Amino acid sequence: MSLLSPRPSERLRKGLEERKGPKPRGRMPRERLNRRGSLETRPGNGPKRTWLIALVLGCATLATLDQTPALEPARTAVGEVLSPLETGASMLARPFTGVPEWFDTRDDLRDHLTKLEAENSTLRRQLEVTDYGRGKLAEYESITRAAGDLGYALVPARVTAHGPAQTFNRTVTIDAGSAAGIRSDMSVVTGDGLVGRVLRVTKTSATVLLIVDAASVVGGRVGGSDHSGRKSGQVGMVRGSGVVAGRSDSGQLALDLVDRTVAPLKGETVVTWGDGRAAPYVSGLPIGEVTDTFASVRDSSRTVRIKPFVDFGSLDVVGVVVPSGTQSDRAVMTPEGELR
Repeated sequence: MSLLSPRPSERLRKGLEERKGPKPRGRMPRERLNRRGSLETRPGNGPKRTWLIALVLGCATLATLDQTPALEPARTAVGEVLSPLETGASMLARPFTGVPEWFDTRDDLRDHLTKLEAENSTLRRQLEVTDYGRGKLAEYESITRAAGDLGYALVPARVTAHGPAQTFNRTVTIDAGSAAGIRSDMSVVTGDGLVGRVLRVTKTSATVLLIVDAASVVGGRVGGSDHSGRKSGQVGMVRGSGVVAGRSDSGQLALDLVDRTVAPLKGETVVTWGDGRAAPYVSGLPIGEVTDTFASVRDSSRTVRIKPFVDFGSLDVVGVVVPSGTQSDRAVMTPEGELR
């Protein structure tokens, strides 16, 4: 055997290949050098390009067929068949697909409701402040009118506190004192009528005894002046019931007449009597109106019940009657209706 002759194993491999026949010739994969310098194969892109071409041709065919009038009956028939199915499927899926939207809508409504409640609260506070300011302005205007109607100079003041219910005195505290020209035994009024008299005074505040207090006694006169200008009507002493609110006789006053033989008429006005310099109550201040009259057989007395003009449960702005020319740390309302 020659050294150049093929080995038995190689001859055997060649014989098997000849029996199988020639290998099918296909497209050889491409080879390229990678970064390390060695050869690597890269598959061809023939099948991908074929599918892309087929997809483009299919789309073009469908677009052409969609514009063809001959397919309109078929399209209508398919729509009539599929439309009920689509409607049914939509109705079945709506409860499930609408759950996220329901939660979103509920949260939005809650946020919107919270925002509206906040805006409503703000508007309510603004309205309350506006109403309070409007009411206080009306009370100051009533005090100004009272100064002109009564003919006395008034120092305006605000009620800052009511006397404790544990005490037997019915008093209020005002924010004006000796620095405002206020002294003890001065009359205190509102635009409606008599409130009481000054009991104690400090530099910046004063205590006022209300006429409804059981210890309060005010000289009162029923009626006004006659045609000749002389004072008419019966006089007596007005006493308080000691009750501001909470009972049927709350805020009521009693007038004990000097002449017990005369009975005032219901609805007549009761005012203070005396001269203009009298203390603690100046003359002509309205107290209230007569509601009824009753007589006592035992002691032959006659008592007149009076409803005061002032609401003592809602006192806010009052005026203290001061002499003309009083020096004050605040504006004084003159009888002419001016501020000095």
